[in-house]
Amino acid sequence: MTEGMSTTLTMPETPALLGIAAWSGTGKTTLLEQLLPALRQRGLRVAVIKHAHHAFDVDQPGKDSHRLRQAGAMPMLVASRARIAMMLETPDQEEADLAQLIEMVRPQAPDLILVEGFKAWPLPKLELYRSELGKPPRAAEDPWVKAVAAKGDWQPPVGVESLDLDDLDTLIDWVAAWPARWPSERAPRPAAGDR
Repeated sequence: MTEGMSTTLTMPETPALLGIAAWSGTGKTTLLEQLLPALRQRGLRVAVIKHAHHAFDVDQPGKDSHRLRQAGAMPMLVASRARIAMMLETPDQEEADLAQLIEMVRPQAPDLILVEGFKAWPLPKLELYRSELGKPPRAAEDPWVKAVAAKGDWQPPVGVESLDLDDLDTLIDWVAAWPARWPSERAPRPAAGDR
């Protein structure tokens, strides 16, 4: 499966899930850097799952963990008093499986899992939109978009909340309220004819 393809995802009762979807260059990571400390100050435990479009390595060649992973450890877990890292080779997977990743994070008991990327997966999303990028917003075609934080001229479809991408306080409030809204937001928006 490629990142552009969706699959089935069973919506858990907890933790709350929220996708952060946007075209490249819109500022997803920058917004997350601003949201995370503010959400933590409000007492929320927030996990992030980020999709990468390329092969990546968090381990360093020559280090014991890298050598053992290359030798076939499946998975390779490295732990210290400060952090834990797990490297797991997935050669038989065409693409990362979001449902599997959520299950890996669930034991840490987050209140909210923010998902960056995985934009085609069926999960509730906050879309970030900048008209100056010249790309169309996805909200009209994606019934899982619950709100659009926009900069520039754009009118959201019926049932999609409109937020100002430059109003950080409002965005923090909206995301902080998401876990409480989660029980009623675990389904896509109704189709235009179903309203």
